[in-house]
Amino acid sequence: MNKELIINSTSNEVEIALLEEKLLVELNKEKSNSEFAVGDIYLGRVKKIMPGLNAAFVDVGYGKDAFLHYLDLGPQINSLLKYIKASFSNTPGLSIGEHKMEEDIQKSGRINNVLKPNQQILVQVAKEPISTKGPRVTSELSFAGRYVVLIPFSDKISVSQKIKSAEERNRLKRLIASIKPKNCGVIIRTVAEGKLVADLDGDLRNLYKKWEITSQKLPTSKAPQKIIGEIDRTSAILRDVLNEDFNNIIVNDAVLHEEIRNYIQKISPGKVHIVKLHSGKIPIFEQYGVDKQIKASFGKTITIKSGTYLIIEHTEALHVIDINSGHRVNSEQNQEANALEVNLEAATEVARQLRLRDMGGIIVIDFIDMNQGNNRRKLYDRLKEEMNRDRAKHSILPPSKFGLVQITRQRVRPEMNVQILEKCPACDGTGEIRPSILVTDDIENNISYLIREQNEKHLLLCLHPYIYAYFTKGFFNMKWKWYFRFKRRIKLQPMPSYHFLEYHFFNKAGDEIKM
Repeated sequence: MNKELIINSTSNEVEIALLEEKLLVELNKEKSNSEFAVGDIYLGRVKKIMPGLNAAFVDVGYGKDAFLHYLDLGPQINSLLKYIKASFSNTPGLSIGEHKMEEDIQKSGRINNVLKPNQQILVQVAKEPISTKGPRVTSELSFAGRYVVLIPFSDKISVSQKIKSAEERNRLKRLIASIKPKNCGVIIRTVAEGKLVADLDGDLRNLYKKWEITSQKLPTSKAPQKIIGEIDRTSAILRDVLNEDFNNIIVNDAVLHEEIRNYIQKISPGKVHIVKLHSGKIPIFEQYGVDKQIKASFGKTITIKSGTYLIIEHTEALHVIDINSGHRVNSEQNQEANALEVNLEAATEVARQLRLRDMGGIIVIDFIDMNQGNNRRKLYDRLKEEMNRDRAKHSILPPSKFGLVQITRQRVRPEMNVQILEKCPACDGTGEIRPSILVTDDIENNISYLIREQNEKHLLLCLHPYIYAYFTKGFFNMKWKWYFRFKRRIKLQPMPSYHFLEYHFFNKAGDEIKM
């Protein structure tokens, strides 16, 4: 699969677009002054113990206290607390390998038996602040690398379930067991499959250095204080998704270009050549078609080329997606076959939308009803196949008897929401319209529907003089493109009384065709 990363750097943020086969599937925005990002480690102070919730609120310096549940303490929380206490007493030469491990806490225990108010504790951001809530944190610290994840105060070695070969899983376990630091657990990531011991050892050493930096900062730190930050979002995406499928990483900032080259030199030296600097006059997102895809992919209504469209509604933790066939009807097929075709196409777009908007929580999808069980199974299998590309943890339930599919998806950051409606030039901002960049696509889709589905023989398109001039400019203009595509002449007529994006279709009798 052809993958490209397009990075647009501005003075106050970095926008990162991931394209698969030229189609936008992920969009990340990183503020230059972003705080409380997933992976950051803080020395916090316990503010309140809530026995009813079996949780604690921890002051990490954010406006709202962070939420720490008992199940997020980690089984070796007592070892961590003992280590923190020893660090503040300036015990000389303290290292995690020399530290005596405590017994694991019980899964059914109570938080007030482990933590006390005003106690200092190391926590890691698991979910960024969302809406009115503060960050959610965990005290089971982890350091993610390219091939492995290091977990201090653990002794387990786990292998990604996506590595299927039993022989390879055993090989990786043996390698890690021979090189891992004492009193540290390791999770072996999918990209470690087939890698040499030198690659794994180098990654593990870098992660252990991060833990050493964390422990060295403890004696001079005072809660609430940030101890160590996760790498920036750009590097985190490169670390997690960079593979042999990547063809290009294009960035418009020379400094960031050099930083990315240096980072890739460390994690994958053979891919340095794919990092390119964009120096053209056209903005990078416009040059590679990202802006247009953003306009077409956000908002309440999402239209697929075939005419099928999705309506997406949101609450704080629940998202509802309604599938509509629109004017897509194949007269040669029965209703069941049409419904299956529309649902399969919509499933692909739904999976893309979840990644693109980073929608988390509960997602309910109302597909078009299908009576046959094998068709519902095909839909379920297609959705699972498309969601396999999603790096976020998720769970999909089969279609219910009402035709609803329920998905739960990991929610660690606020949902990506891009305002795509532009101010209407005809009403000076009192109303809103679809993005002007999509007007050509809208008109072309309507022409396709009228000619191919409604079999209209004669079409007159009336539109604003500016749009008329755009469609008729040059020898091989839009009118000729339509003629060769639809094998029919479309008559255009400029109408000065129309506002900029207004257009209407008329038939041979001069009657308006309502769309």
